[in-house]
Amino acid sequence: MLAIYKRELRSYFQSMVGCVFVAFLIAFTGIYFMAYNMTAGYPYFSYTLSGSLIVFIVGIPLITMRSFSEERKNKTDQLLLTAPVSLGKVVMGKYLAMVTVIAVPNVIFCIFPLIIKSQGTAYLKVDYISIGVFFLLGCVYAAIGMFMSALTESQMIAFISTFGILLVLYLWDGILSLLPSTAASGLVCVLILVILIAVYIWNMTENIVLAGGAGAVGAAAALAVYIVKSSLYENLLSNLLGRLALANVFTDITNNNIVDLSGIALYLSVIAVFAFLTVQAIQKRRWS
Repeated sequence: MLAIYKRELRSYFQSMVGCVFVAFLIAFTGIYFMAYNMTAGYPYFSYTLSGSLIVFIVGIPLITMRSFSEERKNKTDQLLLTAPVSLGKVVMGKYLAMVTVIAVPNVIFCIFPLIIKSQGTAYLKVDYISIGVFFLLGCVYAAIGMFMSALTESQMIAFISTFGILLVLYLWDGILSLLPSTAASGLVCVLILVILIAVYIWNMTENIVLAGGAGAVGAAAALAVYIVKSSLYENLLSNLLGRLALANVFTDITNNNIVDLSGIALYLSVIAVFAFLTVQAIQKRRWS
């Protein structure tokens, strides 16, 4: 795993992708820092970081798009599939290289609150927590991008699909406000989710009986709950999908100085889920 990590990290900076990402994120944040903290005298660096979230939407797909799609296109993925290390270690080696690239500007950001303190009042605890959560959010986005890269051999498709997902997540609160709140709409949402799970099971196992059985059981359970107590499905769309507004965990710190530990756990869970899905996507190609 260490050899893969070193190779990937070296390639990011030799190809200038890592340098461009780091430089652009620091420059963009620096502009906000000068405008809000230095010129306007706002004491929270966390507020400045919130303006840099938009950089992740473009920058993270740029980092992740080549992680597995390039290997697949150049047919060098066969070397990874036959390597003497497990697929999990291969995936983690590549992922940790992306995380390191994301960590570089965040380490530099740690200097900014000290600059604010040297000029007057500063809230170091809030600022450093926000930097940590900002970094974790970048890691979540990187895990999503890595999974999308594992699904295709085209770097452009990997970039566009990751960009689209991150953009939707960025606008998620506005999208939720347009959704209905009735019990029937909640039931439809659950049924669609059951169908998607069944399709995924069939895609991974190619066992139509297993996928159909899982879908039928899930649909029957959802209908039974609706008949017994339909009120459970009211506002289900907003309550269920509201947790997908991943940036809210970070913005709660910047806007309200509230640290949501359950949100941190959600970030770590999403990272683990997408790392697992990436391994499974590659594992499927090994046996296909």
